[in-house]
Amino acid sequence: MKIALIQSDLYWEDVSKNRNAFESKINQIDSEVNLIVLPEMFSTGFTMNALAVAETMQGETILWMQAMAKQKNCAITGSLVITENEQFYNRMFFVFPSGEIQYYNKRHLFTLAGEDKTYTAGTEKVIVDYLGWKICLQVCYDLRFPAFARNIENYDLLIYVASWPKIRTNAWDILLQARAVENLSYVIGVNRVGVDANNYEYIGHSQVVDFLGNYLLEPQETEDVFVVNLDKNIMLETRKKLDFLSDKDIFEIKI
Repeated sequence: MKIALIQSDLYWEDVSKNRNAFESKINQIDSEVNLIVLPEMFSTGFTMNALAVAETMQGETILWMQAMAKQKNCAITGSLVITENEQFYNRMFFVFPSGEIQYYNKRHLFTLAGEDKTYTAGTEKVIVDYLGWKICLQVCYDLRFPAFARNIENYDLLIYVASWPKIRTNAWDILLQARAVENLSYVIGVNRVGVDANNYEYIGHSQVVDFLGNYLLEPQETEDVFVVNLDKNIMLETRKKLDFLSDKDIFEIKI
């Protein structure tokens, strides 16, 4: 699978400017890719001002994602602020080339920033089936909770979209590698760069890690588009040889 990671600065709470900026970056991808990955809250930045920026499931940004997916004939994923049933969600969308949508509501809300006071937590783990790959969708703070990400579904790829600040970059790097090794899975982390309205600095470190913890894309700090190829067969051969997942603990997560 050929995947493009878009690491970008964001315009604070300016949905149309962010859409235009990402559309320009997407149109600059000169090779055919199967999946494009955008950061967490890519249309607004990581804001707690949900009432001012939230969109519905029929909103312009979702329509834009569907249009871009059809135009590029590839899937697109990233999270944005959604309002539904008088609640707000940090919702990660996976839009197929056909325009079909699956989504995951962020399970672990970042209490340090008060995200839990604004948004409603998700309750279900989501695995997407795409081009013969099983893809697990996760958002930022979910990275710190390995039990929730445990590979009991034999997924092939774990994706984290994030707004992870510079001050905790070391944890980001370590945990992404840990999730790859313990789950014998490819892991992609896409983070933003720049400084937000709360004066938090982001240096990206978007990256791709293979199932043994090796970098296929080392952590990047520039605003750019990075394209990586993943080989599922090599991963499956390694799983068969090592068979670590067969020894995993069986447990239940209570929501």
